[in-house]
Amino acid sequence: MLRVKRVYDAKSASDGKRIYADRLWPRGLSKKDAPFDEWFKELSPSDELRKWFHHEEDKFPEFKKRYLRELSTPEKQDTLKRIVKMANQGAVTLVYSARDREQNNAVVLAELISELTKEKMPAQR
Repeated sequence: MLRVKRVYDAKSASDGKRIYADRLWPRGLSKKDAPFDEWFKELSPSDELRKWFHHEEDKFPEFKKRYLRELSTPEKQDTLKRIVKMANQGAVTLVYSARDREQNNAVVLAELISELTKEKMPAQR
């Protein structure tokens, strides 16, 4: 099972493995109390793409195309395969720090992983 959740949302037992999918550390959270199990910084959008998007709603369709292009590079494939394997073995929750719960990189990443694992759309919280 694959889920998507804000890093600031409370953990739950059903989250399974929590993977942080952003490039920058979440504001206001201590590193010693990280609310996730792994941080795959390499799967986050490039700084250039992240700054261009700036969470502007009208840019999301183009952001999604560009981000998927970045995720298709060979250097990101091994990490994607690791997440697919985890998702096939149990619950995985991709966590992100953006305010927008529907238009962010974790949602795009979850859609891609869902396709790769042949699961249905990830559950939103």
